[in-house]
Amino acid sequence: MPSRKFSAKPEQITLSFDTPGLLAGVDEAGRGPLAGPVVAAAVILDDLHPIEGLADSKVLSAKRRERLFDEIRAKALCFKIAEASVEEIDSLNILHATMLAMKRAVEGLRLLPHRVLVDGNRLPAIRVPAEAIVKGDAKVPAISAASILAKVHRDHLCAEMHRAYPAYGFAGHKGYPTPEHLAALRAHGATPLHRQSFGPVREALATGGHL
Repeated sequence: MPSRKFSAKPEQITLSFDTPGLLAGVDEAGRGPLAGPVVAAAVILDDLHPIEGLADSKVLSAKRRERLFDEIRAKALCFKIAEASVEEIDSLNILHATMLAMKRAVEGLRLLPHRVLVDGNRLPAIRVPAEAIVKGDAKVPAISAASILAKVHRDHLCAEMHRAYPAYGFAGHKGYPTPEHLAALRAHGATPLHRQSFGPVREALATGGHL
């Protein structure tokens, strides 16, 4: 049974625009990087407009993810991409910030889902019946779609981060603690985009690396 430590008690909301049977998939991207926001997406797919090739975003090529990113946004009944900021990550911790981004994504959907399926083993505090599914991004098409939206959106953010701070190589490593990124932290210090609560960033700040 998935842990519900971070969940509010699920309850069905009955509103005039509630459509019984709508299923939302939810996933995140960016828990492990040392910089940038964590991103979550929620997607309600349209059974009348199926999308071929949905899969866990990590097993897809960047080119394929970009194509599916556009197709999902065009064909889904609705979707929402949300973020939790670097400041929220540092104040809440990465797990709670991820749950916050997921909550924002679900609550930002223009249609009320009947049920929410979340990748992983934790649930955000949402007032809709929800279930956590380990490796759900490889099992549930709506979660796969959410994983693609979250991943591509965060990749786009990393491209913007790279343009702002080209010395760090964000376009390549996407903020993850690669040797290149760690070397840049040692050489140039931390930027305002870095998560100060993460060990390598704390170490860079402790040795005089500036924000």
